[in-house]
Amino acid sequence: METTNNRHPVLFVGAGPGDPELITVKGRRALEAADVIIYAGSLVPEAVLQWARADAAVFNSASMHLEEIITEIESAHKQGKRVVRLHTGDPSLYGAIFEQMAELQQRDITYQIIPGVTAAFAAAASLGIEYTLPELSQTLILTRMAGRTPVPESENLESLAQHNASMAIYLSVGMIEDVMQILQNAYGQDAVGAVVYRASQPDQKIIVAPLKDLAKEVRKANIKKQALIIVGKSVGIRKQDITYKSKLYDQAFSHGCRKEI
Repeated sequence: METTNNRHPVLFVGAGPGDPELITVKGRRALEAADVIIYAGSLVPEAVLQWARADAAVFNSASMHLEEIITEIESAHKQGKRVVRLHTGDPSLYGAIFEQMAELQQRDITYQIIPGVTAAFAAAASLGIEYTLPELSQTLILTRMAGRTPVPESENLESLAQHNASMAIYLSVGMIEDVMQILQNAYGQDAVGAVVYRASQPDQKIIVAPLKDLAKEVRKANIKKQALIIVGKSVGIRKQDITYKSKLYDQAFSHGCRKEI
């Protein structure tokens, strides 16, 4: 992938939720080809770097500010090197890539984005749930609690919770008591919720409990960061409950690929 000026575009790559095998094939190939890798070390496990070449220059951006990151990218790009900016999960979600892309555009540096698997989907796989059960919930909200990073008033957690949709709440487990109070008011204190710590990784922890007890269980497990809070009707559905069936495989439902029986 070379541009007309014989320089490679900078690749923003989603590393996935942590399991190095959950990076996309395209993302892995980008890492294997990279001369320079700048990875978000506060969240991307070093295990994902196993796909990097031994001679690749690797920078942990956890202690770097924006200007330092862009300087490294620009320097490598000018030398004709293949640069990968490796973000956790999918870079479009809480990835802070917009500001980096804006800086690259100002410098006339081309870039491309390779999506990744976000933690909400790895957590659902670990829990064995379907967020969008027919006739129960057809909406998944991805959001966060307002903290040091503000949230638009129209998107505050209280408002979103009123939909009673499936919800995956990022970057908020450090405020678990506040989150649980809001969720209990909307979903009910006996509604089942879950917290998944470091989804897909070897030290993954899963807590499933009624919302009234979830904060206590999270504190007991000493989970303070890198965890996803999940709530919604699909979390508490028993696996043996066959009430919620899709029309897709219903023998009495015809569609373009099958006639009804």
